[in-house]
Amino acid sequence: MSRMTVNNRPVEFDLDPRTPLIYALREAMNLTGTKACGGGTDCGGACMVLVDGVALRSCAITLAEAEGRIIITIEGLSRDRAHPVQQAMVAQQAIQCGYCTPGIIIAATALLQRNPAPTREDIDAAIPNMCRCGVYPRLIKAVEQAGRVARRQERISAAPAPGITPEDAARAVPALRVPAPE
Repeated sequence: MSRMTVNNRPVEFDLDPRTPLIYALREAMNLTGTKACGGGTDCGGACMVLVDGVALRSCAITLAEAEGRIIITIEGLSRDRAHPVQQAMVAQQAIQCGYCTPGIIIAATALLQRNPAPTREDIDAAIPNMCRCGVYPRLIKAVEQAGRVARRQERISAAPAPGITPEDAARAVPALRVPAPE
């Protein structure tokens, strides 16, 4: 049994401990915001999650390696999509097809937690994600804007996208035990 906290919720996975974290998140928990992108050297970073505050590729970490750790997926970052990075990505129109967006947002969030005033070089180094749509110039602007918002130097005027209501987000969520497939 692999135990960890996923999106502030204690979870037990009754799965092979060698199972990559991405499959447990997507298949067992139905957290499909974390995208599968091939794994290995072909991984474009769309599978990024925060593991104890560090952006890691969930295709490259097993349940055994995630044991006892705190995992945050794109769904757990902000229930109402009001996180500064999410809002800045929308405001800067840095989202095209959206496939890579969750991983980019996770990587940018980890960067801004460490360094709320990153340079363009810091952003390039911290966000290794591949975007086939080519949003990089707008992505840089979005991360810079999210940093200013986090430092309370700016507000984003774009309204949050529709999503879960604050009432839904405030409800207590019980622990979840995910059984092995039959």
